[in-house]
Amino acid sequence: MTSLKWFALALCLVLTACNSQTSTTSEAEESDSDRMNIVSPDWGNAATLTAMGHAPIATGDVRVWDRWVGSPKLPASITDLGIRYQPNAELIAQLPVDMVIDNYFYEHARNLYGDVPAESVMSAAKGETAMWADYTEPTRELGVLIDNPKMAEDYIVQSQKDIQLASQQFKERYPKAKKFAVVQFADANNMRMYVANSLFQPALEQMDRELVVLGKGNNWGFVPIRMGDLAQLDDETCLLIIDPLSPITRAEIDDSLIWQRLGYGNTRCVGELPPVWIYGGMSSLVSLANNLSEVSLKGGEVL
Repeated sequence: MTSLKWFALALCLVLTACNSQTSTTSEAEESDSDRMNIVSPDWGNAATLTAMGHAPIATGDVRVWDRWVGSPKLPASITDLGIRYQPNAELIAQLPVDMVIDNYFYEHARNLYGDVPAESVMSAAKGETAMWADYTEPTRELGVLIDNPKMAEDYIVQSQKDIQLASQQFKERYPKAKKFAVVQFADANNMRMYVANSLFQPALEQMDRELVVLGKGNNWGFVPIRMGDLAQLDDETCLLIIDPLSPITRAEIDDSLIWQRLGYGNTRCVGELPPVWIYGGMSSLVSLANNLSEVSLKGGEVL
């Protein structure tokens, strides 16, 4: 083959490669251009969208996300809207927003978005007991809003698999631990106990475990109790404490005579879980299951 023909062949291959690369890049750019830019002041929707693979471009209180939500991690590119309950209107006006997804708790701020459409999606119990469907249906709503129902369906399927895997891992570690009460301390003597209309009900149910409660909860899924009320729980119920828990409160709990007499960590089972957004959606169920699969339980007869 002459040198001229070699040159022509090489040139043809280069051009073909360039055309192929250009085509691929164009397809990627087209995909990105079709992606809706979502803003969500609500952490529940922001977390589920992020876990699905369609993170919002902005949410509120990003600086304390890790302290209260934990997982999933937000992308580094996300914009902090400031206080969730009162987003920064000037900042919102500078963002290329296609849609705001919030819920009734944030509807008072909709006038800040100008002409940008806003939709409400809420993951919460519709009755006295939270059901799995109370979390799958809002996830599907998110899929419709971002014009990608398949992404939502795939995420629901994967979430159930993740929860089942976490359940299996937990059962292998603590086969005797089957009943749980879940609390979050406000101070050393007062706490919220999460009950049947909270996300802990469907999460533990999916893991073939039982949520033990002391009373009927409010619309937020908890009942306020005092430390002494924990004495009503039987010895087979393991107490799960949800972080965050300040060092001062932790020290005061350890020094409490009531806590010492209850015997948690000795005669009774107790465990401490990383933060999970209590008012979240499907991503909170998955985070809770994963956290429980890795928890270290102490006391009682679970070991």
